[in-house]
Amino acid sequence: MNAHSPNSDRKLRIALFSGNYNYVMDGPVRALNTLVAYLERMGHEVLVFAPTSREPAFDHSGTLLSVPSLAFPGKRSEYRFGFGPRGEAKRRLEAFKPDLVHIAAPDYSGLFALNFARKNKIPAVASFHTRFDTYPRYYNMRWLEQYLTKYLRYFYNRCEHVYAPSQSMTDELREDGIGRDIRLWTRGVDGDLFNPNKRDYAWREKNGFQTDDVVVAFVGRLVLEKGIDVFVDAVNRARKDYPSLKPLVVGEGPERESFAKLLPDAHFAGYLQGEDLARAYASADMFFNPSITETFGNVTLEAMASGLPSIGAAAAGSKSLIQDGTTGFLAAPNAEGFAEKLAVLAKDAELRNRFGETAREHSKRFSWDAVLAELVGHYFEALESFDPSKPAKQELGATSQQRVA
Repeated sequence: MNAHSPNSDRKLRIALFSGNYNYVMDGPVRALNTLVAYLERMGHEVLVFAPTSREPAFDHSGTLLSVPSLAFPGKRSEYRFGFGPRGEAKRRLEAFKPDLVHIAAPDYSGLFALNFARKNKIPAVASFHTRFDTYPRYYNMRWLEQYLTKYLRYFYNRCEHVYAPSQSMTDELREDGIGRDIRLWTRGVDGDLFNPNKRDYAWREKNGFQTDDVVVAFVGRLVLEKGIDVFVDAVNRARKDYPSLKPLVVGEGPERESFAKLLPDAHFAGYLQGEDLARAYASADMFFNPSITETFGNVTLEAMASGLPSIGAAAAGSKSLIQDGTTGFLAAPNAEGFAEKLAVLAKDAELRNRFGETAREHSKRFSWDAVLAELVGHYFEALESFDPSKPAKQELGATSQQRVA
């Protein structure tokens, strides 16, 4: 048997570089922590290199080595920009002698990891978590988007593999010329935790929801790029005809205050996790995710496992999870299109129940162990096919098809 076969008993040493691993909880971070816990359970060794903060958001998996970093300016100061390993962290990396480097963010630490891999003649792979290049449109800097897309193309085309979380995102990256060998790394969900049986009518009443209210949930970071302005507009449009539609917002972020002013009668539950989060999902009646920046949509999958029908944008992420007209609705990413679908579900309890039951069944296909075993198989294939004598490079001036939004 080949030493690099996906079925080999060989144990790997993997260096994982991320822009965030434990200081803010979000979908990508949850996936990375689950990955590291799985790798160690399977006997592989992992070192994680990422910025850290004085007050981490949760207890992380594995061994985390802090890299120097600076907080992002303005309202996004909770996130940090890493500058790569220094001092003891760098010495630990060199002594570790990894077989493979996994990069989870295209920041300076990611560039360091690419160069380290090339220097040490080992493969570098990358997981694609967020369309960072779309963020400027939410902060009045749309002119910057084309340059960020060009940078992403340069960065990811130097990697042996790029792991995208959904088929729709895989197709989008191929269209944009981002990545040479794009593989699918979907996400899993804990169907025992996220379960319709967690529905709690006392919790609903305690938080101001009446028996006949139709509760529409938003779960995620309260930031502009999650489409919170569209959420507000769409819900308010739908409520003109269906005033019993009541919003539930789960999450924290720099836009909470402005979000709350626009939806003064919504219940803001704050950041929840574990059983508290599962109860909030199951106690809602539908889920609405207006974001077009999601590459997968962990929250949508959790909502589906909780038995909720979902409404999402007909864009990468939601398209790979929501079966339009079967588990929920896909809509044009604007308030008018979303409001129409919200109204359809608000007035039809039988339809909500039917979609929710189908969504729950659909979510059972996403097992973490199966998903992560497949990713480890990709690692072994990267080791098998890697040829250090043929560096893969694409200059910043590449002319591949460029994404125009």
